[in-house]
Amino acid sequence: MTIKAIIFDVDGTLADTEDAHRIAFNQAFAENNLDWNWDVALYDKLLKVTGGKERIKYYIEGFSSGFTKPADYDGFVKNLHIVKTAHYTTMLRDGLIPLRPGIKQLITDAHRAGVKLAIATTTSAENVSALLEIGLGKDWEKYFAANGCGDIVPNKKPAPDIYNWVLHELKLNPTECIALEDSNNGLHSALAAGIKTYITINPYTCKQDFTGAAEVFDDLGDLPHFYRSLGVKYDK
Repeated sequence: MTIKAIIFDVDGTLADTEDAHRIAFNQAFAENNLDWNWDVALYDKLLKVTGGKERIKYYIEGFSSGFTKPADYDGFVKNLHIVKTAHYTTMLRDGLIPLRPGIKQLITDAHRAGVKLAIATTTSAENVSALLEIGLGKDWEKYFAANGCGDIVPNKKPAPDIYNWVLHELKLNPTECIALEDSNNGLHSALAAGIKTYITINPYTCKQDFTGAAEVFDDLGDLPHFYRSLGVKYDK
């Protein structure tokens, strides 16, 4: 087998973003005069749902029984998420969310070896751009052959839609690719698309069930070990 593409999740995989998202949500709530506060324990539960707007709705419908939905409920949620994204991207641009160990070198190595790179995430294109511009430079897009972000598919992870979209863009079969994920939802999404998947855990996902993953790592700080675990060569 030869790896022709590596497909990356973003939040928790490329960078430890989840707590920054939590803080940004709380800032958006305060700015909109809402008395909601998502602490770490609660946010851990909310992460069962992928997608920021979906997570807000999940919280309202399952954890905020006293809240009265406004007439334009979808518009309310959309605006709240826009405000949250603005706070999050400010943190990114202030350099408060660096790439995880080994990520920049892996992207550089793979790109140099002629391996296609792609993104498959439920986070917004704006968030991805802000993170990678800081981590890789203003020309970060040159590294990626496909950027599957946000709402471009109808069903978010753990559905395989985003990975199927990326595979179509890459014009590759699932068996020619590997995926890098950090969560159970992401793992199921990639596996459902037929892609061999490796996991790098983070504090929010370290206790999740990763049955079916090719291997689970704390991070990619030891890239030679990761490369050996692939048991493959790059197709230049």
